[in-house]
Amino acid sequence: MFPMRLAISLLLLMLPLVAQPPQEGKKGGGAPHKNLKILKDDEVRPMMGAFTRSLGVQCTYCHVQGNFSSDDNPKKETARMMITMAHDLNAKFPDGKTHVSCYTCHRGKSIPEIDPPPPAQQ
Repeated sequence: MFPMRLAISLLLLMLPLVAQPPQEGKKGGGAPHKNLKILKDDEVRPMMGAFTRSLGVQCTYCHVQGNFSSDDNPKKETARMMITMAHDLNAKFPDGKTHVSCYTCHRGKSIPEIDPPPPAQQ
């Protein structure tokens, strides 16, 4: 009998937590990103996900561990130049679609291959 009373009491105590209306604000609930120079706040997460998939790297490839707003890693500035380059190239297409992305060149590698592979031996 005691465990049942304890369970009911805990449920009643937790009810106000569940019954609260959702908090207003940004979707995802985080604080605004700091030190944005190219991207808008709502573009950061999708772009970082695209980087990890397109370059096959983790966040600390461009960011300082524990201080993502820091510019101490020079690869972060390179990433900014690459974002600008892709935006500029895509802006030249009249259809408004994305034609060039990080994956266009990187293909899952942090440093894109410049030369095509040698011809296959026959």
